[in-house]
Amino acid sequence: MVKISELKQRDVININDGRRLGIVYDVEIDMEKGKIDALIIPGTGRILGLFSRESDIVVSWENIKKIGADVILIDG
Repeated sequence: MVKISELKQRDVININDGRRLGIVYDVEIDMEKGKIDALIIPGTGRILGLFSRESDIVVSWENIKKIGADVILIDG
């Protein structure tokens, strides 16, 4: 079993291109079904992160392929 607080400490890696997307910032939970729908990763900052931020990356739970001790692998 994995706690949400533990998910928020893991890097997210896209297995298609090996790109690091970032660290989990938040989760979307379906309260009616009692399950996680998606992971939220903050968008990359612009101009050294001082000004506006791109849209957050939303990773659907179905795209998660493996949750490891240090990283989360996604297909997407």
